[in-house]
Amino acid sequence: MLDVCLLGTSGMMPLPRRALTALMTRFDGSSLLIDCGEGTQVSIREKGWSVNPIDTICFTHYHGDHISGLPGLLLSMGNAERKKPLTMIGPRGLSKVVASLCIIAPGLPFEIEYIELEGQVQDVKVNGYNIEAFKVNHSVACYGYNIVIPRNGKFSVDRAKALGLPVTLWNPLQKGNPVEYGGKTYTPDMVLGEKRKGIKVTYCTDTRPVDIIADMAAGADLFICEGMYGEDDKQDKALQNRHMTFYEAAELGKRAFVKEEWLTHYSPSLVNPEIYMDKVRQIYPYVIAGKDRKSVTLEFGKDE
Repeated sequence: MLDVCLLGTSGMMPLPRRALTALMTRFDGSSLLIDCGEGTQVSIREKGWSVNPIDTICFTHYHGDHISGLPGLLLSMGNAERKKPLTMIGPRGLSKVVASLCIIAPGLPFEIEYIELEGQVQDVKVNGYNIEAFKVNHSVACYGYNIVIPRNGKFSVDRAKALGLPVTLWNPLQKGNPVEYGGKTYTPDMVLGEKRKGIKVTYCTDTRPVDIIADMAAGADLFICEGMYGEDDKQDKALQNRHMTFYEAAELGKRAFVKEEWLTHYSPSLVNPEIYMDKVRQIYPYVIAGKDRKSVTLEFGKDE
């Protein structure tokens, strides 16, 4: 299962009761963060989660409201005597941007490994996640992300017994690892059925609505999408600043046929997103106005 927490929902600047947009997930002892604006680590602590297990941080882009909280987060992780490496993923220039920010966070006791994105789509496998990055349309290079937890086929006890494999070897095969026994190599496909549907979360912010978003979000269990403006008179501003309205975000969710969609990255002038939701749900009924620290646990389907 995958724990998901929308740490904050504010765009541009943090507000007294609205932190900057960021997402955190937890899976099998690993924690992943997307974006790290000012105050992100405060929201993590208010949620009751820890910064220490974070081993992957993805950045959509390098505007301050999406990365300015990084030095403080890294210092907190360092002060907790973390030693294991931290993987960072983001558009080209990531290592230079982080190096500049880390001038005020020197002497970290762990290594940072960088994966810089190029092109329209790039797949990254790290810490049990399949991460699919896709380029969107903002004023600077910006990427959306799919977080995919793959699921192997069902383990066949009958096949394993027919091969004469002892029970002690079943678990690594179930996890997709080959094993050696009796001088032979046994691979997972010999005891597993067809791959089953995994878990998919799509996160996208700071962009105009473009086809690639609907394509990449197709069938997602959860689609977290920017909805900067809910007011009817903000369409021109959305075009000018390369952001989205609630209604454009809902259209994307409808096209992608996602199970559920949360809006985020609200304009500071947007006081109460909920008042616009009746109109939004006329477009797609599964859209929800995201709130700080809104959380869900996504589980594999019961398709045994």
